[in-house]
Amino acid sequence: MSTGQQQGKHRASGAEGVVLDLAVLDGGMGELVGGKAANLGELVKAGIPVPLGFCVTTDAYRRITDVTGPVSERDPAAARELLRSAPIPADMAEEIVSAYHALGDDVPVAVRSSATAEDLPNASFAGQQDTCLNVVGADAVLDAVRRCWASLWTDRAVSYRDSNDIDQSTVRLAVVVQRMVDVDVAGVMFTANPVTGTRSEFVVDASPGLGEAVVSGVVNPDHFVVAADGRVLDRRLGDKLVAIRAKAGGGTEHVELSTKDACLTDEQLKLLVKLGKRVQDHYGTPQDTEWALDDKGEFWLTQSRPITTLYPIPVSTEDGVRAYFSANVAQGLFCPFTPAGLAGMRLAMGAGAKAFGFAFGDPVDGPPVFTESGGRIYIDITSALRNPVGRALVPRMLDMMESRSAEVFRQLTEDPRFSLTTTRRGPALRRLIKAALHVGAPFRAAHALLRPDAMRARAYGYAEEIDRLTRTRPGLTPVQRLDFVEHIFEDVTMPRVVRIMPVVLGGFGLINAMPKLIGDPDCTDDVRVVLKGMPHNVTTEMDLELWRIATSGSDGDVDRFLARYGHRAVAEIDLGVPRWSEDPTHVRGMIANYRRAEAPGWAADKQFEKGVAEAEAMISRLTRRAGRRGWLVNRALHRIRALAGVRELPKYCLVLAFARAREQLKLVGAELAASGVVGEQDDVFFLDFHEMREALRGEDFNETATRRRADYDREQRRRHVPRLLLSDGTEPEAVCAAVDGALTGTAASPGTVTGVARVVLDPIGAELHPGEILVAPSTDPGWTPLFLTAGGLVMEMGGPNSHGAVVAREYGIPAVVGVARATQEIVTGQTITVHGSSGSVEVS
Repeated sequence: MSTGQQQGKHRASGAEGVVLDLAVLDGGMGELVGGKAANLGELVKAGIPVPLGFCVTTDAYRRITDVTGPVSERDPAAARELLRSAPIPADMAEEIVSAYHALGDDVPVAVRSSATAEDLPNASFAGQQDTCLNVVGADAVLDAVRRCWASLWTDRAVSYRDSNDIDQSTVRLAVVVQRMVDVDVAGVMFTANPVTGTRSEFVVDASPGLGEAVVSGVVNPDHFVVAADGRVLDRRLGDKLVAIRAKAGGGTEHVELSTKDACLTDEQLKLLVKLGKRVQDHYGTPQDTEWALDDKGEFWLTQSRPITTLYPIPVSTEDGVRAYFSANVAQGLFCPFTPAGLAGMRLAMGAGAKAFGFAFGDPVDGPPVFTESGGRIYIDITSALRNPVGRALVPRMLDMMESRSAEVFRQLTEDPRFSLTTTRRGPALRRLIKAALHVGAPFRAAHALLRPDAMRARAYGYAEEIDRLTRTRPGLTPVQRLDFVEHIFEDVTMPRVVRIMPVVLGGFGLINAMPKLIGDPDCTDDVRVVLKGMPHNVTTEMDLELWRIATSGSDGDVDRFLARYGHRAVAEIDLGVPRWSEDPTHVRGMIANYRRAEAPGWAADKQFEKGVAEAEAMISRLTRRAGRRGWLVNRALHRIRALAGVRELPKYCLVLAFARAREQLKLVGAELAASGVVGEQDDVFFLDFHEMREALRGEDFNETATRRRADYDREQRRRHVPRLLLSDGTEPEAVCAAVDGALTGTAASPGTVTGVARVVLDPIGAELHPGEILVAPSTDPGWTPLFLTAGGLVMEMGGPNSHGAVVAREYGIPAVVGVARATQEIVTGQTITVHGSSGSVEVS
């Protein structure tokens, strides 16, 4: 029987019937019955114990608002009052009352809101609308229905919909009416651990009486973490000082309790977990459920919705538990990639591995360790964890680029699931040495230390070759354009980038050697001062040019700036993101922001010159401190300043290649849109390279592109991205997170500054007043114009040599990076103190 036939069969008589039995509802009826009711109907059909009841459909809400007029255009308080007092038409009231009496004479019921924008895969809307418990009598039921309608317009519900970009005018509300369970104990159960992400753990909160006590937070419940096989992994008993009980005649009351015993036995927990498994298996995804245990010892489910906060698990074909590191975090890119951006990174990483001599399949598919999740890149580091060489090298690399990840990596080495599979270092070292020799890395690094100016010039020569050889070729067919994109990375860009990298490594090697060379293990902060006002840095040069244009330039200068730097952008390593040359709004906005600054002491060029002077003065002090080795220290420090600025060049070249690839793909997209296999030109960026070729052969990708755009937009709103992630969903950082809540991270740029915090999640259109402290999830070169007026920097991600840290040092602003949840713990307008040497942040 079709859904429409079911609706007709179970409605009251008449085309305007507004009541449906829960037993006929299913997940495809969300627009008619709302998310909660649709889920309950699914559970009834699956044989899950759900209290009997019926649903007053959204047609009833529509009929009411047809009389009152649109409520979405009113103030929320006025909308609530209008719906709360609206008379229910006689035929509608009769239908609801008839369905109520069918449950029993004056039977106690729960009346629950069920909105169309509710229990969605990406937003649960938990607790946003009202529930009325122990409602007794027909008049009370009708009144509770009106209260539920009105609760669609609570301030919190309106705000929540705004934050999730849901059109207020499209939302409607249904109402679920169910028989009350004679509750002994109730609570909530997550079929995956919502804190750690572990999919094999069930988390149960339970307390005597109605579950409202647990949901509303008026009681400290018993808390259990239970394995899938029913073993209790963690048991913390709450004080359970209050229970919410049903009152005779209707309503609820708070009853004081005094019990220290667990309200669920281990056997009952096993039964509850078994029920949770059935629900999860039915939906195929972890669920957030509400349950009740009646006085006969039977469990009932009163609600189930997807857990929307879990981070998706990377897909893997390998057996056993795997560990993944977020390459997005390493690159300072918090937001997701477009599908084409992921494809571009796969190709670049595959071509880079090929340039180092590693043999595997097609570079377009990327190296085997490449995977993705939530639109973000993850690298499988399981082999590194299980190998002594990996355990030694990986955390040292992470110490420089993403310090918090290094700490979590070291903690994972204590996990028996990642025990060493070999104690031999030789094979891994031979592979690394072979790769280094393949690109001449040792010789290039040594040459850079001996002749830094010559090797830096050669590195910039490689960049000029990439610029010349990747320019758009006219007259190519769409297939040839895709071939040219592969050529850009395999044959032009990555072979040259890997030759630039040893020059960078030579400079970093000297920085790490300075404490021993100077003979002072505590001189790290002083050495970082030497990195202020660093010359030969393409990103710094770009920022200073933008400042010059703002203070004394013209529109012609802006055009010349875009001609030179227009291939750059925020989130620029995603080739699916528009370049500044396509949309210069951000550039012109930053110029306007600089021109509004009225603090001459914050002039970027003066700050840079001050940094150069401080660096030279520090070189003199460190030279004297080294005594007889002073001449060697002096030469080494000047070599550092000659080489360290090249650090930005490999990424600059890669971004240039992405921009050139984007030019080709836009032309391919125009062809695809003209043939109708995608809706518009930019839909091409929601396909990978294999799909683009299939589309050129005529396969329709309209639906795929539309769905992926929606997924991309949803991921753009995600506020938390795991640094490391296990294949069972566990986020290791959450398992070993500090409990004191201190705002600590990694020292990145020395100095201490106190100022007003400015939390910025997206630099486009952001204003940062001179001296304000920038608080951001992460940064890439597209953010750095903001650094020119910043008094300090706090980042959730990064390490001492991450992009944001490097630029902060060059501009001489104190910085702390790797501060967990900084953008949530700090609020714009708060006064904070950044201790750039100790790695801590004080919030006043």
